[in-house]
Amino acid sequence: MIRVVKIEDAVGCALAHDITEIRPGEFKGPVFQRGHILSCRDLDHLRRLGKDHLYILKPEDDEVHEDDAARAMATALCGDGVGWSGAPREGKLALRAARDGMLLVDTASLNRFNMIGEVMCAYRHTRTLVKRGDPVAATRAIPLLVPRRVVDAAVTEARTAERGVLRVLPLKRAAVGVMITGSEVFYGRIEDKFEPIIRKKVTDLDGRVIDVVFLPDDDARIAETALKFLDRGADIIITTGGMSVDPDDRTRFALARAGAVDMVYGAAALPGAMFMIAYLKDVPVLGIPACGLFSATTVFDLIYPRVLAGEKITRSEVAALGHGGFCLNCKKCVYPVCPFGR
Repeated sequence: MIRVVKIEDAVGCALAHDITEIRPGEFKGPVFQRGHILSCRDLDHLRRLGKDHLYILKPEDDEVHEDDAARAMATALCGDGVGWSGAPREGKLALRAARDGMLLVDTASLNRFNMIGEVMCAYRHTRTLVKRGDPVAATRAIPLLVPRRVVDAAVTEARTAERGVLRVLPLKRAAVGVMITGSEVFYGRIEDKFEPIIRKKVTDLDGRVIDVVFLPDDDARIAETALKFLDRGADIIITTGGMSVDPDDRTRFALARAGAVDMVYGAAALPGAMFMIAYLKDVPVLGIPACGLFSATTVFDLIYPRVLAGEKITRSEVAALGHGGFCLNCKKCVYPVCPFGR
């Protein structure tokens, strides 16, 4: 139950919620916190904040205070690799990554959560790479007192996913074999530019390159090298060249000869429409088309972290990249702070 009283009549009572002060360019935050016992000295300050009345609360059994609701919802929303700490502020709690990795969000469940009303959860894009301590979401109760049935419904919805609707998956520190194919590079007709690009993308995500092997457009040699990488303990194979429609581009045919299955050639995104992914004895093989030489970010950068997080990439996942998969080719690439792949 909520009762409205003049601030003069609230002296000696505990504040029912935080009271925020905003000084543009200087400060925004609670100047009086929930539970503060109001004194006569506080009245002028409250008037400067535009407060002439305050709430006096006496929650009924079927009501939950905004801060208690926030705690209950935050706990239910946190899955593997996500947590929260500290006290709610104005019924709001931030959820943070408990480890480095890739944020995975059950967006359908959180849409249903937000449809309940009187509660909310805002969250970052699913499959965003995060560091430990990074904020990934925030939840809050909107009214000061929330019906208990609403909080119970929100908590139940947040618990629909077995491991939580918000999770951070750790990335595998992969051992990567690299095959750079193309007779023009193998025979020294042109200088290779791909090796440093791939090495940086691998090491930036804490992987290591086992070896870089240069190969001509020869099915047998490409297939043999891929299988040798498996024997050497490669977790992932990355290949460049041989991804176009030219008759000399043999990489995907060579991989099929080696036994690769579940091959998806072609992605609904630009740059990287000729991207390839396949599985050779359960080891992912990723093919980067020529655009990887001159575009800082391509489909590879969207898929590679997902592979490191243990996702099996199928045609449906690659097809879904079409939504948000149109790069604007900015003069200075600011990925991932951009809509590409979102």
